[in-house]
Amino acid sequence: MNYNIILAGVGGQGGLSVSVLIARAALASGYTVKQSEVHGMSQRGGEVVAHLRISEGEIQSPTIPRGSADLILAFEPLEALRYLPWLSASRGIVVSSTTPIRNFSSYPDVAGILAEIKNLPNYRILDAEAIAKQAGNARAANVCLLGAVADLLPVKAELLRKEIEAYFMIKGDAVVRANLKAFDEGRNRYGA
Repeated sequence: MNYNIILAGVGGQGGLSVSVLIARAALASGYTVKQSEVHGMSQRGGEVVAHLRISEGEIQSPTIPRGSADLILAFEPLEALRYLPWLSASRGIVVSSTTPIRNFSSYPDVAGILAEIKNLPNYRILDAEAIAKQAGNARAANVCLLGAVADLLPVKAELLRKEIEAYFMIKGDAVVRANLKAFDEGRNRYGA
């Protein structure tokens, strides 16, 4: 088993945190994990991407070759389009939030971006920010997206929940509860 994930967003969306949560759950499941991150100008709303590779065997490189990603998890819709060349044509799926981060003046029409994603053979689109807000914390949109892909990952959802609890414990019980609720709501959107 080899599973390749591109996590793409902009600075401050929590994409790297989700990468860590998945990696920790994969390690706890006995898998080999390699991760690579690019922070770019993240403090100024710039691109942030993580390559996360999970395998039962040895992994040679932390970066995912073009055309080999099983999953593109996009925390912002334009970033989903940016990484389409990495998606596997035969088995890949794109999961994206609908909420744009308009970090430059010529940001394209969101409806057009979402239409391009909907032209893909395998996709999931959800308003993760609205779902997370209903769960008690709009900043948990990243964890809501994690819930929306839980059934696609090679790790059990219960392990992801444990990692969410451990990761956010330092921020207090209210933050842990909001993130767990956002995770569960994301899972509920796709029957996981």
